[in-house]
Amino acid sequence: MKIIDTHTHIFQPDFDDDISNVIARAGEKGIVKIILPNIDVETIERVNVLATEYPEVCLPMMGLHPTSVTLDWKKDLEKIKQQFSQNSYIGVGEIGLDLYWDKSLIEEQKKAFEEQLRWSIEYNLPVSIHSRDAISEVINCINNVGASNLRGVFHSFGGNEGDLAEVLKLHNFYIGVNGVVTFKNSGLSAILKSTDLSRIVVETDAPYLAPVPNRGKRNEPSYTTYVIDKLAEIYEMPPEYVADKTTQNAKELFKITD
Repeated sequence: MKIIDTHTHIFQPDFDDDISNVIARAGEKGIVKIILPNIDVETIERVNVLATEYPEVCLPMMGLHPTSVTLDWKKDLEKIKQQFSQNSYIGVGEIGLDLYWDKSLIEEQKKAFEEQLRWSIEYNLPVSIHSRDAISEVINCINNVGASNLRGVFHSFGGNEGDLAEVLKLHNFYIGVNGVVTFKNSGLSAILKSTDLSRIVVETDAPYLAPVPNRGKRNEPSYTTYVIDKLAEIYEMPPEYVADKTTQNAKELFKITD
């Protein structure tokens, strides 16, 4: 099997002591590409360094995470946008809206998100979208900027069936599925049955959201195999087929070539 982990933060300090082993274990499990979404100004260097050290495996994205949006978001975006003229990135991310942790800066989040969506059009790159408790608001922003000119993934999808139906109306967008699908009480398995595998990519969101049987532990790219196995169970298809299809989806979205 060949698998692409479309969203992981293994550039974080959690992995400083064993990053080479983490990447080696991923390779042993068939993970051929690992996509790194940036978080804020402080993580830019970490993302770039890891992508430089493992250029055949680690593919970087650049963006400002919604929970990192402050009143100085314009200055932060200036610094982040400069990176696109200095380095090569596979997408704009991690960007979006988060109404779970803090709603006090929602207007600033929306402005920062829409500005970065415009970057996606400017650079012809896909977006990796964080949409926790904010799927309808995210879709409104996408429509404001121009849905037909955008493509991307709703990373770590956690909405209900209605949310899924609205996302699937955006024909250039995929659903990112991670370890949450293995959680007994998440309800995600039943929700995903109403979409086709052709709209799904897999991810870990490491170091967060480790799948069963490693729930509660540090997550890592090699654990995408558990996500593949769960999707195979949901769709009643062989894991090899699920891996092949979701990998092909990721290649199409992020323009990845072998």
